[in-house]
Amino acid sequence: MDVIHDADARQFHVDVEGHRGIIDYTLRDGVMAITHTGVPPAIGGRGVAAELTRAALETARREGWKVVPACSYAAAFIRRHPEFAALVAGGSPR
Repeated sequence: MDVIHDADARQFHVDVEGHRGIIDYTLRDGVMAITHTGVPPAIGGRGVAAELTRAALETARREGWKVVPACSYAAAFIRRHPEFAALVAGGSPR
């Protein structure tokens, strides 16, 4: 999947079969808050949300940002992938 980072819109997105999956985030003082993950049902179950989340977290790591997984999907993803736990601002995800 070709995940696109639109830094101006504070969004990661990927288009699959005419449908768009997205992650929205805010960025302040070096802290990325992942606020929403959305994948249409038509492309659900294919790992789209996981790819988006991985791209967001890898970007945060590369940029030296901390992460607040405000979205429940992002928090669950980090719990399942402890290699990203060190990015979480203030400790482990909820």
